[in-house]
Amino acid sequence: MHDANPLDGGTGDPPDRAAAATAVIDGRGVVVGWSPGAERMLGHPSQAVIGLPVDRLLGADAGRGAAVRAVLDDGRTATTLLRHRDGRRMEVRLRAYPWVDGEGRTQHLVVATPLEGPDADPTTEEAAFAQCRLPVIVFDSALRAVRASAGARHELGLSERRITGRRVTDVLPPHVCRHVEDSMRRVLGTGETEQFRVRGRARPAAREGVWAITVSPLRGPDGRVRQLEVSALDVTEQHLARERLTLLNDVSTRIGTTLDVMRTAQEMADLVVGRLADFVTVDLLDSLFRGIEPRPSPTGAVTLRRVAQQSVLPGVPEALARPGDVDDYPPSTPPARCLATGEASLHRTIDPAIRAWQRVDAARSGVLRAFGVHSVMVIPLRARAITLGVALLVRHRREEPFTEDDLVLAEEIGARAAVAVDNARRYTLERETALALQRSLLPRRIAAQEAVEVAHRYLPARTRAGLGGDWYDVIPLSGARVALVVGDVVGHGLRASATMGRLRTVVRTLAEVDLPPDELLTQLDDLATQVVAEEEAVVPRGSQLDVPTGVIASCLYVIYDPVTRRCTAASAGHPPPAVVAPDGTVDFVGIRPGPPLGLGGLPFETREWEVPPGGVLALFTDGLLQGAGHDLGSGLARLRRRLEQPAASLEAMCDDLFRALLPTQPQDDVALLVARTRTFDAGHVATWDLPSDPAAVADARAGVGARLAAWGLEDVAFTAELVVSELVTNAIRYGQPPVQLRLIRGQALICEVYDSSGTSPHLRRARTLDEGGRGLLLVAQFARRWGTRHRAEGKTIWAEIELPGGAA
Repeated sequence: MHDANPLDGGTGDPPDRAAAATAVIDGRGVVVGWSPGAERMLGHPSQAVIGLPVDRLLGADAGRGAAVRAVLDDGRTATTLLRHRDGRRMEVRLRAYPWVDGEGRTQHLVVATPLEGPDADPTTEEAAFAQCRLPVIVFDSALRAVRASAGARHELGLSERRITGRRVTDVLPPHVCRHVEDSMRRVLGTGETEQFRVRGRARPAAREGVWAITVSPLRGPDGRVRQLEVSALDVTEQHLARERLTLLNDVSTRIGTTLDVMRTAQEMADLVVGRLADFVTVDLLDSLFRGIEPRPSPTGAVTLRRVAQQSVLPGVPEALARPGDVDDYPPSTPPARCLATGEASLHRTIDPAIRAWQRVDAARSGVLRAFGVHSVMVIPLRARAITLGVALLVRHRREEPFTEDDLVLAEEIGARAAVAVDNARRYTLERETALALQRSLLPRRIAAQEAVEVAHRYLPARTRAGLGGDWYDVIPLSGARVALVVGDVVGHGLRASATMGRLRTVVRTLAEVDLPPDELLTQLDDLATQVVAEEEAVVPRGSQLDVPTGVIASCLYVIYDPVTRRCTAASAGHPPPAVVAPDGTVDFVGIRPGPPLGLGGLPFETREWEVPPGGVLALFTDGLLQGAGHDLGSGLARLRRRLEQPAASLEAMCDDLFRALLPTQPQDDVALLVARTRTFDAGHVATWDLPSDPAAVADARAGVGARLAAWGLEDVAFTAELVVSELVTNAIRYGQPPVQLRLIRGQALICEVYDSSGTSPHLRRARTLDEGGRGLLLVAQFARRWGTRHRAEGKTIWAEIELPGGAA
C-alpha cells in the first residue's frame, strides 16, 4: 500500500486533517491496498480493511455508495462522508486514478482529502501527487510509469501525460537511468528496498546535482510486489559539504608529509586538482629561497618562483613556467594585489580585473582563450601573518564556475598549506644554517702531511631531528707522524653541532702537545663531563633542549708513524678501525673500547699494531653501519665485504661504501675517513746513538753535516748543525742517558733528540750575565716550529727546519 503524501509516512506524528489518504480498489470494488494515511484518517488498520468491499466503509447510506461508484466508474470528483472506526463521520473529497496492473486487471487509486469546511480549497484533491514537491514516480510491474508527483514533473521538465506509460529509460538521462532501472529489476525480484546515489542532470538545462534514490516495493493483498515507488532527494549541498570536509581532512593529513618546500606545495596542487579545480599553480616569493624573510610590499610587479603546478590534462599544458622557474606578475593584477593585501579573490574571465590582466599579459591571455578558462580564484598563502606567495585555481573543463563556498574552501586549504610550506621553509633554512655551521666546524681542507694519503666524506642525516655531531680530522704531528680522528656526538641539531665543535677543538689542542691516545681521551672525557654538568645547570627543566643524554660522544684517536709503520690508537665507545692490506684482506683492529665520553672516571687502553706498506686505514662513525639495523656485527660484516672489493682510488672507495651501505634517506650522520699509509725508508732517516759526554756534541754536528751533504741539503747545514748542537747539549747536560739523535728528511728537515729524562725544557729570558738559557731561544728562532714529545720512558725534543724550494 502506498501513501501518496510523502509527509504522511507513518512516523508516529498525530494525524493531520489536511493530509490526504490513498487506497487501491480493484474492479470488483474490493479494497486491495490501504495506506498509512488512510489508517490515520479513518482509524482502520490495513489488515482489517484489505479484502473488504468498499461499501463496508460507508455504512448503509446508499447515496454515499453511489457517489463512490461514480468516482470509480467515471473518474469524477465527488464529495462524500466516510465513517471513522470510532463511529464519527468525516467529509472528504474523492478522486480516482485508474491503471492496469501487470496482469491486465483494472484497478483504481482513490485519493481522499478531508474538507475543513465550506471554504475549503477544492484543489486539495491533488495533494497526494500534484502538491508533493518530492520527486516521486510510481511504476507498474512492467516498469512503466503510472503516476508522477509535482516534484518529479518539475525536475524532469515533463507533464504527467508525457511521463505516464513511459519507462525510466525514456525520462531519465542515460548514465542515470542505467543504475535506476537495474535497481528496479532487483527490487521486483527481491522485494527489498534499495537506496543509492547518482550524479547528473535531471534534464539537459538543469545544473548537475547528486540525488539520493530510493526504490521501494508496493505489495498487493497477496504480498506480491505489484508496483514500485521511485523517489529522489536532492542531496547536492550535503554531498558538496561532505566533499569539502573530506578535502580539508586530506589537506590536513597529506600536505606536509615531508619538510621540503617544493614537495609540500606539490602535495597541495595534487590534492586540489580534479576535486576543486582543473588547473593549479603555486608560486612563492623568490626572496624566500635566498633566506630573506618576506615583508609586505605595495602593489606592483612581483617576482615569484613556481614551486608546484598540476592539471587534469596530461603534461600540464596550461603552464607558462616550470617548477623552479621565476615568473613575473604585472602590477595591479589579481596575484599582485593578493600579495599586497593578503586577501583572496574570485573572478570570471569576463570580469574587468581579468580583462585588464589579459591586456598587459599576452601569454596568459592566450592560455585563457586556448583552454576556455572561465573561472579563476587567487588565494594567498599566509602563515604567521606573512604572505609567502599565491595559488591560482582555474576551471576550464568543469562547466560550473567557482562559487563563494568554493572560495571559502580554497582559502582554508591555502591557510593550511601555507603553514606546512612555512614549516618546511623554516626547517630548510634552519637545516642549511646548521649544515653551514657543521661544515664550518669540520676541516675545510686537510692539512699538508706526508704520512698518509687521505679521502673523506661527511653525509648529514635526512631526518626532521636535524644534523648530528659526527666529525673527522687529520692532524699533523711531530716526527712526520699523523693523527686520524673520527667522533660522533649523541643527538641532533645545533646543540650536537656546537658540542662537536668544542670537542674537535680540544682534540686538536691536545694533539699539539703530543699526548698519547689514551691520555688524550682521558683529558677529552674530563671536558665532556664538564659539558654535561654545564648543560644540566643552564638548560631549564622541561624545555625543548632538556634532553639529558648522560653520554656526549664517542671518539677514535689513531696515530700513525711512517718511520716505524706502527699505529697507536685508543677508543672511547667507538667502532674499531678497519685495516685493508695491499692483497685485499680486511681486518678490524681489536681495540678494547673504553667508555663513551661523558661518563668520567674510567680508564682508556692503548693498542699498537704494524700496518703493511701501502695498507689502508678506514675510520668511520656508526651511521655507516645503519643499513644493518642496530646489529654492530652485521654492519661490520657488510662493511668488510665492501672493503674487500678493489677500488681504483680512495675517492672511489668512499663513493662505493656510501652507495652500497647507506639508504636513500639516512637516519644518522655519517663520517668516513680512509687513509693509505706511506713509509719513510732508510734513505730518508738517519739515527745516531750518542754518549752522555759533552764531547759528543761535535761528533753530532759532524755527522749531521755529512748526512746533509749526502742529501744535497748543504744550504740548511749551518742551521741544522746549530739546532742539533743546542738540542744535544741540552739532553746531555740536563737529561739522562741514553741519548739518541735522529734526522728525518721530508717536506721539512726534522731534528729529534731523545733522552730518558721526563723533565721538559722551556723557554726563558736570559739575563745579561747568565751563561745559559739562550739555547732554546736560538732553536725557536731558526726552526719553523719545535716542541717536546713525552713517552713513558723519556722525552723527545724536536725541531722542524724549513727546506729551500724544491729540496723536499
